[in-house]
Amino acid sequence: MLHQIVCAGFGGQGVMLLGQVLAYAGMLEGKEVSWYPSYGPEMRGGTANCTTVISDSVIGSPVVSNPTALIVMNQPSLEKFKDRVEPGGLLLYNSSLVSEYEPKSGIRAYPIDAGRVAAELGNPKVANIVVLGALLALAKPVTVSSAKKALEMVLPARRHHLLSLNYAALEKGVELVD
Repeated sequence: MLHQIVCAGFGGQGVMLLGQVLAYAGMLEGKEVSWYPSYGPEMRGGTANCTTVISDSVIGSPVVSNPTALIVMNQPSLEKFKDRVEPGGLLLYNSSLVSEYEPKSGIRAYPIDAGRVAAELGNPKVANIVVLGALLALAKPVTVSSAKKALEMVLPARRHHLLSLNYAALEKGVELVD
């Protein structure tokens, strides 16, 4: 199976973390992975996106023109990437910051009210993890268990006190689309 996933948003929304978690989780499952980040001119507030490829076979290139799945955390990212999703692909968008979207034919689009869910969990910074949970439930690029282990690896030790919050956000994301 081949998963080509693009995560996009403003710097500071955790899109790079999403890609890293997916890549580490894929490695934990013995899959071939690549992670390719792209930053705008500013670190926080500028545009950011990354591509993560997870495959059962060798990956020819980390560059993805037509992702099988797209996560967008803001309106500019939706506008930039929405037409690139592969036919039959999946588009998840943070409906807290993205207006309603009518996808082109053949694309499965899911609005995820990640900002609201993250606020209910007590920390708006886990909105990205809520959307990740939804992706895991719908596309199944890796297991939730592997994603949890990957979070432990990717988050710096000084942030490990936030692991239980991130696990809860992941589970909420899964529940939103189950």
